[in-house]
Amino acid sequence: MTRRLLEIAANSLASALAAQEGGADRVELCENLGDGGCTPSYGTVAMTRDRLQIPLYVLIRPRAGDFLYDAIERDVMLRDIESCVRLGCDGVVIGALAPDGSVDEAVCRELMAAAGNLGVTFHRAFDVARDQKLALEAVIGLGCERVLTSGAHSSAPEGADTIAALMRQADGRIRVMAGAGITEDNLAALVARSGADEFHASAKMLLASRMQHIGRGIAGLDAHWLQSDVTRVRALRAALDA
Repeated sequence: MTRRLLEIAANSLASALAAQEGGADRVELCENLGDGGCTPSYGTVAMTRDRLQIPLYVLIRPRAGDFLYDAIERDVMLRDIESCVRLGCDGVVIGALAPDGSVDEAVCRELMAAAGNLGVTFHRAFDVARDQKLALEAVIGLGCERVLTSGAHSSAPEGADTIAALMRQADGRIRVMAGAGITEDNLAALVARSGADEFHASAKMLLASRMQHIGRGIAGLDAHWLQSDVTRVRALRAALDA
């Protein structure tokens, strides 16, 4: 049996190191997980590249919200990809949609050209595309090595049957990676239903602030934060290896 791969969506260097220690096969580095993830800072990417021995992919997404990007946002994404190339990252995670909900192939080709020899994953913009069957063919045509999907549902376990259908449609032409809402408790069932062999999870837990004084009641200034947990990564790894 082919070994099932585990990718951890790491929102910091600390999360990436927890992913590595817990047995993840690859890290997708990002920030602002609560908003679906955005591009991490240059410093975070640089230090993570220095400290990580497993493959490092970087999310290229300039803001939260939709996946329709203007010229300025495209230039930002191109610059971020250029930084990833210079820093020796293994890949980038991209995606863009046209106003009608189809894959914006022109923008994606620009981003892929900037990535050069880096690996490319198409992110969950795929899940809000107008038609996933058509979107999959477009992503395959672009030459992406994989697509991350929840099966166009809020979580991969909910979309497991759609993921299975996408696996059949892909027929080995692209890797289909299941992601969103994956935990150590639902992973085994998702493996069985979806037929996927790559899985994407954050393995996060809430860390309590060490501050003696914690201000309360101010929206957006919470003292606690989310970080990938090595124990949860190990549990996901064990579930995949069972």
